[in-house]
Formats: sequence, C-alpha cells, structure tokens
Amino acid sequence: MPTVRLTDPIDIGTLRLKNRLYRAPVLEGAGGAEDPAAVYARHFVPNAAAGVGLIIQGNTIVCPEGRTSPGMSAIGERERMLALAPLTRAVHDAGGKIVTQLGHGGLFALEAWHTKFAPVRTSPPYAPSPLPLWLRALHRSQTHVLSTREVQQLTERFGLVAAWAREAGYDGVQLAASNAKLLHQFLSPIFNRRRDRYGGDIHGRMTFIREIREAIAREAGADFPVLLKYTAVELTPIGRGIDLGEGVEIARMAEAAGFAALTPVIADALPNTSIARGEFPRASFDNPGLRRRLLEATGSRVRAALVHVGMFLAARKYPFAPVWNRDVFRAVKAAVELPVFAVGGIRTPAEAAEILARGEADMIGIGRPFYAEPDLARRFLAAAGPSDTAATACESCNRCIVPQMLGMPGVCYNPGIHKLRRHASGPSPTAKKVA
Repeated sequence: MPTVRLTDPIDIGTLRLKNRLYRAPVLEGAGGAEDPAAVYARHFVPNAAAGVGLIIQGNTIVCPEGRTSPGMSAIGERERMLALAPLTRAVHDAGGKIVTQLGHGGLFALEAWHTKFAPVRTSPPYAPSPLPLWLRALHRSQTHVLSTREVQQLTERFGLVAAWAREAGYDGVQLAASNAKLLHQFLSPIFNRRRDRYGGDIHGRMTFIREIREAIAREAGADFPVLLKYTAVELTPIGRGIDLGEGVEIARMAEAAGFAALTPVIADALPNTSIARGEFPRASFDNPGLRRRLLEATGSRVRAALVHVGMFLAARKYPFAPVWNRDVFRAVKAAVELPVFAVGGIRTPAEAAEILARGEADMIGIGRPFYAEPDLARRFLAAAGPSDTAATACESCNRCIVPQMLGMPGVCYNPGIHKLRRHASGPSPTAKKVA
C-alpha cells in the first residue's frame, strides 16, 4: 500500500479534510470574554490560514454549570451557541474546518472548589455514583449523584446543544470523555458503581456515551459527524481503572454506535498534568500575580499549596515522553476501521510521518505547541517528512497550565520562546505578562 502522508486528504464521516493535521483541543480562555467568537478567532484563524486540516475547539460545557476552568465556554441557551457563528465563518473563510468539543466537568467542576463559583451554584457538582472513601477525603464538596432520569435528560441536552452547534456552522462535534470529566467518570470503574443500565461492566458504563450519540443523530441529524475523545487507559493511585483491553472494547462499541472518529488517550483518574506532560511550572508558582490569583480561587493557603504539591508530583510521575499515547492509539487503530486520531507529545514532522507511514493512526494532533507557534501547520505540511526532526517551538514547560486553570488566556507564557520568535519574525501576538 502507498505510504500515507500528512498532506493527504481524509474523510471523517461526511466531513472532508484537506490534510491529516489537526489542532487538538486545549483551553483558549474565551468562556468569560464579552465576545468569545472574537477570542476564539484570534486563536484559530491563523491556524486555518496556515493550512491545518481541522481545528477542534476546547471543551464547551452543555449546561450553564460544569466548567472545570473559568475560561471554558458554557452553553445555557441557544443564543450563546449561535453567537459563535462569526467564528465558524471566519475559520471557513480561511480555508479550515472546525469541530467543537462538548462535555461536562462532573464532580471536578468549578462549583466544587472555586470561591467565585461554589457559593452561587444551582446544584452540587454531578457524579455517577457516591464517591469512594479515599476520594471523599480529597473531594470535600457535596456532590449530586445523577438519577437514571437525570442521566437521560443530560443525554438529550447533549443532542440539543449539538444541534445548536450545527446551526452555528460547526462541521461536527467531539464528545469529551477523557481528562477526568463527567463522561470519563461514567466510563471509569473508579467513579461509576451504578446498578442501573449506566453502570456495571464496560458495556454498561459505555451506555451514556452511546445514548448521547443517538440523541445527537436525532437532534442534529444522522449525517452530522460526531467524534469521540476518551480515556482508553486510566491511571489511578488506588483501585483498578480502565485497562487497554477495555479501551479497545470501547472503540469497538463506539464504531458500532456510529461515531465518525476516535481519539484514545492515557489519562489519570484525577485531574492533573498526565494529559500535558512536561516540566513542573515552578515559574508559575513563583510569580506573585499567579500566586494571588490561585489563593483567591482556592480561598485557602492550604488548598493553594495542595495545587502546588499536586502539580509537582504529577510532573515527577508523568515527565514528557515523545508520542506518549502511541501504544494506545496503535492498539485501537488495529481493532477498528474508523479513523483514529493520534495526540500527545508529537513534536516533529518526523514523528508525524512515522505514525502515518506505519498505519498507527490516521490524523496527527498537536495541541499546546500552537500557543507558541500559530503558523505551525505551514512548517509541518511543507516538511521533508521522516528526515525532518525540527521540533515545535513549545518546550513543554507547562507554564500555560496554571493560568489556564485560573481562566486566563490560553497562550504561551514562556518568555524565552517569545524572545526567539521576535528575533526570527517580529513581535509575537501570543506573548503574555502575568501581573
């Protein structure tokens, strides 16, 4: 068979993409902006103009509550989604395609811990089941275990918001079932110990996601592409999480349910930097402005210190490794006919070319490096392929993580990178100073 190249087109359901490179979903920090469409456009239009095949917008919450960062968008009504139509038009005019993630934070939503959001929440954060004892000691907020009827209502809500997304011009949606969010929590044996049809073995724990897919087909149309990003291997400090065998079985069930593409990843059961491997961002905790913001958000020096310690330990446990999800997406690709998206630690054109040439995945995803290099797609698509080992500008320093968590703009906060880019091509539009 001929070697697949990054520049080759591909069909994702009814969606035709001009190449195999996509911007993976990360936080853009537009949720609290007066004009979110304009903020998103500042991120995405340069990517589209540089030739990226697909942009996946970061997690959009399908309810007014449920964000895990103040910078996420949350959809309370149809008008809020339709206000993003100028964004989708701008991306299309620049030659790109755009999909938005849909999800919910579940028990790790802001309403569980943030001093601004917790006092005004309309209900406790959602959970699939009562928390295990070890987690109850860490998660001090009250939670609301969803009833069978409430899960069904939330299923319909996903379908309705997807229909609004189509109306706003999005080319598809991706379900956010990883990174310790609610859909991941339903998949996980750590969190999901339900005794109705939404619990039990992996087939029962997958029911919520399958029914969301059915609801989207009813509300947005059977031809509207629905992608799935999910935890195929779950790491946990206590108990048994999702293993790779179950991760592959989830992929087979998703294929049978009519999903258009899959992004399988490794993620921890608890929210941490297992999904953004790299250095411990010491500079963020040394910065007086960020320390003040973190203290204001957590409301306690002890809780702020726990964030510091948690990130330090996660950085030690999950150091950067090139293509860290390879074993997972390769196993899923071997089990299904659906397009499989690779993501996680892909930093050179050579790595991208190798993944495609070996048939390990069908799309190449890059996330945080787009903060540092908005025109990255142009360089990757023009690269020499397997011999091009020139890495992205991103150093995986993780200085973007703490600002993102606090709702600040999703941009590169590494001054060294901006200095290099200014020297090479003039002022960087992404440079940020924390005050």
